[in-house]
Amino acid sequence: MTHELRLSLTLGYDGTDFHGWAVQPGLLTVQGALEEALGMILRRPVRVVVAGRTDTGVHARRQVVHLDLTDDEAAAVISRSSLSLEEALLRRIDGTLARVLGPKRGAVVVYEVRRVPRDFDARFSALDRSYVYRICDARGEWDPLTRRMAWWVPQPLDAALMAQAAGLLVGVRDFAGFCKPREGATTIRGLHSVRVLRAESGMLEVRLRADAFCHHMVRNIVAALVEVGKGAQTPDEVGRRLEGRDVRRRPAMAPPHGLTLDGVSYPPPEELAARAAVTRALREAEPPGEEQVNTSFP
Repeated sequence: MTHELRLSLTLGYDGTDFHGWAVQPGLLTVQGALEEALGMILRRPVRVVVAGRTDTGVHARRQVVHLDLTDDEAAAVISRSSLSLEEALLRRIDGTLARVLGPKRGAVVVYEVRRVPRDFDARFSALDRSYVYRICDARGEWDPLTRRMAWWVPQPLDAALMAQAAGLLVGVRDFAGFCKPREGATTIRGLHSVRVLRAESGMLEVRLRADAFCHHMVRNIVAALVEVGKGAQTPDEVGRRLEGRDVRRRPAMAPPHGLTLDGVSYPPPEELAARAAVTRALREAEPPGEEQVNTSFP
């Protein structure tokens, strides 16, 4: 009898040259490149399930996907090698991704392949996602080598005021004032934490962790916090926007290249099925988002 094995892949990517995560006909996407490489290895069309789609220009350090293989496919990957399935597949992915990406080789890297329980679902089993948005607000620190992963703001920002405003956003709230509306989708999200800190590099980092982020939520929050940091708005005005009482002109959304998916967390194996069931029941009917994932909130 043929059985199926479930594997998870942890990967990172520089999103600059990609039209986002999701496959789009005729366009280079991260999902398209990964699935093409896996299809070359397994000699069949492959579809992976991702923890969270990212938009054009958004990066990832620890994205997670899962896929299923049959026993025969696993044996073919290992072939005559003495390596484990995980090690053999990782080596094969390195070579095929390089061929698929060509001159963009290295823009997508798979760090780890793991065998996971059948109850594991990269999307629905996730507990939360973490993002970091990087801002360089000192002209003397505008480094061309990091320009693809940080928003250059031409004036110093007050990190303490930004942190004060960020604290008003934490909790299970309706983030309609910070999301792009999508028909049939809720804008209620559980935002577990928002931190504004100055990294050793001198950059400002806005670090957010939530069960899920609705469409454009992270970049709208960052744009609002930057306005506070500039002194153009007060923390209370950010709070009023959350409550739907802000009638002032809202700042333009922060650019995508400063945003990175930093990680995804999952429950222990014995809780995977229950978590996936709850999440699927709450969110499966929603349209897919972008720097956000359709999952549940506590």
